[in-house]
Amino acid sequence: MGAWMIPAMLAVIAVTGLVRGVDVFSCFLSGAKKGAQTAATIAPTLVGLLTAVYMLRASGVIDWLGAVMQPFFSILGIPAECAPLVLLKPISGGGGLALGTDIMQRAGVDSYAGRVAAVMLGASETSIYTISLYAGSLGLRSTRYAVPAALVGDLTAFVSAAFFVRLFFGNG
Repeated sequence: MGAWMIPAMLAVIAVTGLVRGVDVFSCFLSGAKKGAQTAATIAPTLVGLLTAVYMLRASGVIDWLGAVMQPFFSILGIPAECAPLVLLKPISGGGGLALGTDIMQRAGVDSYAGRVAAVMLGASETSIYTISLYAGSLGLRSTRYAVPAALVGDLTAFVSAAFFVRLFFGNG
């Protein structure tokens, strides 16, 4: 079913447009042009953000900050292994996934830290990344309360991940 679903949907859209007298191809070209303009607008933001993430990860700053913040995270129930993940996931989904994979390889997928990392990856958003892309594409200079609200949401997701893994699986 999946192999023919998208071509069938595209055909239905094209036929519906033709029946209604819409020039489907010119609408497609207009949408593609707007998409290319949006991509060009957000490219500098994306390049800057990805560069910063790779620099933070390669320099060891994320691991160092995780170690510094660990006493605070331990009060919240977040395992030491997951501290760098808490710091990187809001910025980079790919970087967060790489850290989560490292945690699971070192601690084990069925360990407390491995389970918390897995739930953290699924329960949180790359909020800084998302906000920067939206703000960049719209030309916003100030995000006002979006970043603090998103970070509170992410912290809530991280603390909840540790709590529910402990509740359902125990503490390792």
